[in-house]
Amino acid sequence: MAPRRRPAPLYLAAAALCLLVPLPARAVEPARQVEASELKKLSIEELMEIDVTSVSRRSERVSGAAAAITVVTAEEIRRSGVTNLPEALRLVDALHVARFNSGTWAISGRGFNIGTANKLLVLIDGRSIYTPLFAGVFWDVQDLLLEDIDRIEVIRGPGAALWGANAVNGVINIITKSAKEVQGGLAKLGAGTEDRTVAFRYGGALGDRSWYRTYGKYRSIDALAFAAGGSAEDPLRTQQGGFRVDGERAERDSYTLQGDVYRAASGLFRHEDSRMNGGNLLGRWSRRFSESSRLDVRAYWDRTFRRVPGQFEEHRDTWDLDLLHALPLGRRHEVVWGLGYRVSSDEVENTPLIVWDPDHRAQELFSAFGQDEIALVPDRWRLTIGTKLEVHEYTDLEVQPSLRLAWTPNDHLTLWAAVSRAVRAPTRIDEDSRFLAGPVVVVQGNGDFESEEVLAWELGYRILPRPGMSFDLATFYNVYDHLRSQEPPASGPPFPIILANKLNADTYGAELQLNVQAAPWWRLYGACTYFHKRLSLDADSRDPTGGVQEGDDPGHRFAVRSYVDLPGAVELDAWLRHVGSLPDPFIPSYTELDLRLGWRPTERLELVLAGQNLLHDQHAEFPTSRPEEVQRSVYGKAVWRF
Repeated sequence: MAPRRRPAPLYLAAAALCLLVPLPARAVEPARQVEASELKKLSIEELMEIDVTSVSRRSERVSGAAAAITVVTAEEIRRSGVTNLPEALRLVDALHVARFNSGTWAISGRGFNIGTANKLLVLIDGRSIYTPLFAGVFWDVQDLLLEDIDRIEVIRGPGAALWGANAVNGVINIITKSAKEVQGGLAKLGAGTEDRTVAFRYGGALGDRSWYRTYGKYRSIDALAFAAGGSAEDPLRTQQGGFRVDGERAERDSYTLQGDVYRAASGLFRHEDSRMNGGNLLGRWSRRFSESSRLDVRAYWDRTFRRVPGQFEEHRDTWDLDLLHALPLGRRHEVVWGLGYRVSSDEVENTPLIVWDPDHRAQELFSAFGQDEIALVPDRWRLTIGTKLEVHEYTDLEVQPSLRLAWTPNDHLTLWAAVSRAVRAPTRIDEDSRFLAGPVVVVQGNGDFESEEVLAWELGYRILPRPGMSFDLATFYNVYDHLRSQEPPASGPPFPIILANKLNADTYGAELQLNVQAAPWWRLYGACTYFHKRLSLDADSRDPTGGVQEGDDPGHRFAVRSYVDLPGAVELDAWLRHVGSLPDPFIPSYTELDLRLGWRPTERLELVLAGQNLLHDQHAEFPTSRPEEVQRSVYGKAVWRF
């Protein structure tokens, strides 16, 4: 296999480290607000009025969306004290976010969380970051500059009618700020017991109606610890940089061109490091015909390389083209339709552990979708009907419909219900892999592997019961068919085990969120999640695992976050969270506390001291073959805007 050229090293600028000085005693007053949009503080009412695009691929208010949706704002990310994207996703309490080595995370919603979780679709500015290798995400190389994130929209539940295969249990849509919003410079320097970061960003104008920003970032994360003691020797080091250009033309046209490049290395216990690098380039053009009509065209190219010594090596190039048209039809219909094409080409290297047959594959995906939102009773009852049609190399035509009904008797209350079908398409692991133990094939893919399916029923209630308070309740019941099972031979030797589709499941649960402005200077947020899963096998299945290897999920989680504005532009924030035990393999429940102390002595300078996982020296979050545990950490950061 011909070697690939790696991206050039990134040259990153460092910020000056500033010292925290004593605070003068002053009367209680709200903390000073920096005028930059990235530090904007919204009231609870304003949070419910945020326009989101992930539910219907057109702009609509969170308060009226006929779906379980959570929006994580830039301000929430800043005040949480998190240092990376997976930690930021913990702010969506309905997601189960579990770390099991220095750079690897298991992230899923509404069950089926595994190390290669495959039932969430994850997008960054419309670019899918899942890999067709296993339909999941390599989180260790998604190292965005957190200050560039405008918001994270999370659909809790199927989103396949608009977004397609793998949007089975939800969609995570990470939306970054436009270059116009982040003019000027930003320098960040952070260091702590487990994490060190240096980053730089600068934005400027290109004429009267075009703007740009560039950034660079270096990060080093220490190894986790073994449960039995000692270092797991798996530190992570990442370098990433990129740019974005946004422009406007003729009042109704806008465009974006953006790209990133990265390099990373991750330690393996007593082995050579894993190596990762890649880059992407995305372009988007939009023409707005009216307030409710627009045409969007988006295209991107994404290249990735990953080498895990002794396990696998993969080179992948993905090209994607997407067209979307939104238009009103008459006075009661809002129609959105679109077409898409994607091709993802890989070259994989066989090793003594994993063999791929074939070792090269170009997977094509053709798609079309249509959705009609019908105003049954204007401003009161809305019915949304839509479906996604996809033709994938591994499967025939997949139809993924959705039906949503919303009742909004006033501006403060929404009651909604939905029924949806979604699929998880087969991957290279499902069809083309062979896992070896010496000369013996232990597990083998299946060329007849089918799509996994879910039929999801949802009911939700969202209300602003009084000024400064919001309440959101979502319930669900999901029926899964054709999930992945492991079938040993009917007779003779116990191997090879063949991957098949003989596992089924029923899941149900509830997700509750409460947001309260307890005082002008104090905001509280609480959430709890209940989840139950029941697995069953087809009558002719011989799967000895009973399907438990397809997910290890807690039955309950809860979290409380407190944001306090103290005198002298000081912020004191706390985050208490509890995760129930994982059943099989068993991981004990844990409760942890994060604290953040922030101070802005000037409108340009922000100083932060944060502690994470403060209640225990270390704790396990997810099962691995060599159990690793997350350690208590303390972190300091200085951010200078100029």
